[in-house]
Amino acid sequence: MKKWFPRRVSMILPGLLLSQYGYAQLNFGAQLRTRTELRNGQGAPQVQGADPAFFTSQRTRLMAGFSAYRIKLGLTVQDVRVWGQDASTINRTTTPDNNGFMLHEAWAEILLTDTIVKNKSLSLKVGRQELVYDDSRLLGNLDWLQQGRRHDAAVLKYESNYWTLHTAVAFNQNKENASGTVYNPTPAGNYTANTNGGNAYKSLEFVYVSRKLKKGNLSFLFLSDQFSKYHTDSIEHVATKVWETGTYTRMTTGLFYTQQLNRMSYTAAAYHQFGTNGNGQTVNGSLLSGSFQYSVSKAFSAGAGVDYTTPDFDPLYGTPHKFWGNVDYFYVASGFGNKGLQDYYVKTKLKPGTRWAFTGDVHEFYAASAITGMSKQFGTEADVTANYTLTKMIGLEAGYSHFWNTASLSSPTVKNIKNAGSNSNWAYLSVNIRPEFLIK
Repeated sequence: MKKWFPRRVSMILPGLLLSQYGYAQLNFGAQLRTRTELRNGQGAPQVQGADPAFFTSQRTRLMAGFSAYRIKLGLTVQDVRVWGQDASTINRTTTPDNNGFMLHEAWAEILLTDTIVKNKSLSLKVGRQELVYDDSRLLGNLDWLQQGRRHDAAVLKYESNYWTLHTAVAFNQNKENASGTVYNPTPAGNYTANTNGGNAYKSLEFVYVSRKLKKGNLSFLFLSDQFSKYHTDSIEHVATKVWETGTYTRMTTGLFYTQQLNRMSYTAAAYHQFGTNGNGQTVNGSLLSGSFQYSVSKAFSAGAGVDYTTPDFDPLYGTPHKFWGNVDYFYVASGFGNKGLQDYYVKTKLKPGTRWAFTGDVHEFYAASAITGMSKQFGTEADVTANYTLTKMIGLEAGYSHFWNTASLSSPTVKNIKNAGSNSNWAYLSVNIRPEFLIK
């Protein structure tokens, strides 16, 4: 009986759902992604004489989805950890901050218009979800990091053949308070990943409008995020932030454009940021970006581009690893002195068959503002990656990056690393397994 019951239920449950909802669909998936890394200056230049780091991290995800008449549900749970982080038996000593198990996504999307209307739709998506827009520069799921990024939000969506209009709102609290809405934006855990000094926003709102072109797309974004006000107090002789009522408000707005003309593809973006950041500082920043990619043949393409960000600009909740070099020196966990960034790059892609894919990129980095007594040049980075598809469910990826950094990068007003080496490198090997199946 014990052996029969779980198997029998697994066979009956889909049938009950189908009969109850008329049309319903269940899909399940999993992911096991390991990444073995050799870090010798990843994130910031290594101090001369320091030993490289070597470890394997793992992300394990279980995903489930359900769709029926006028409703969709999504659920993703994940565990992120480093091999050996826990004892091999029952572990009673690991601190809560090392716990990598979390609910990555849990959302429902309600279709407010009838499904028979095929050329337009109005829906509401609520719950924990990824926010991915345009090229993921400002809003992305940060999938490169094992923990990824998600938001607790409500998104109202209108979509037609040519137009997309999304408006969203999020409001964060630490717990179910009896009174007040003071928010501590530094929740416990090892897996915070943003460029706001580690502080989570208290609330966020955005409007996104997109228009499909004949062979491209033009979009507009206006985003406002609010951060808890604070004052610094001495608690047991240690300077500590004390969070208050009220918020600082920062606003970001701009355009993103992409176009495909024969073998040439173009992208361009311009954003302006103003208001007050999470540290109570007035901001007046901009981001300008432009690039092209030319398909020399079906197998090979090459292109170039430039990014320019002023010192005040923060790239919000995007995917920096995709844009500013694979060693993650800029706009990730390790700051670089609020100097802004100029990035001039060349990118190549080679796909000789259905299984193999290679990329090779070179970046030349400069500060956007002066560094007292020093050159603006930060250094040069070269990135090489290789992908091999063993099956539809199994992929292998390897990469190597080298950074030739200048004294300006490690200077006190930038990375502030004494006796830093002039050469940094990083290598990794990743195995990505993603089984999926569907029940109709």
